[in-house]
Amino acid sequence: MFAVIRTGGKQYRVAPNDIIEVEKIAGKPGEIIELSEVLLLGGDGPKTGSPTIAGALVAAEVVEQTRGDKVIVFKKKRRKNYRRKKGHRQELTALRITEILTDGKKPSKAAAKPEPKRAEKKPEPAKAEKVDKKPAAAKKVEPKKAAAKKETKPARKPAAKPAKTAARKPAAKPAKKK
Repeated sequence: MFAVIRTGGKQYRVAPNDIIEVEKIAGKPGEIIELSEVLLLGGDGPKTGSPTIAGALVAAEVVEQTRGDKVIVFKKKRRKNYRRKKGHRQELTALRITEILTDGKKPSKAAAKPEPKRAEKKPEPAKAEKVDKKPAAAKKVEPKKAAAKKETKPARKPAAKPAKTAARKPAAKPAKKK
């Protein structure tokens, strides 16, 4: 079974377990939202609405809130020194379709899963807490070596280009006799 839903001024053909990106819908990841603007139900006996089907509902789980790719808007009027450049990133919501319901049924809340927790880094012990195995007197301190001086060669001037010699003009051609 599939459905055609309308959200954010666009229409989407969805089926259970599909993941779609729509314009931003309020909700945190893991929440179940209801999309009530169902325009068409497909399957064994398709139903069409005028414009929507009464009592039909699509339940979807919010996967994540994200932003789309940057779109550059550039306006220019030639010969008028008019240029404007703007960028835009559309806010999107990724939805996983859980159920397509008819006849006014309510969606089940079983599909909601808690958000996975990220592993936290353990703080490193402070340097003062580290214990050296050798006593301070036993440590050998090596003096820093002075950097060896490199012999610098005088900068070379680029080789002079040979002067262009004046090219001889060919002798004047004798005039043709008629």
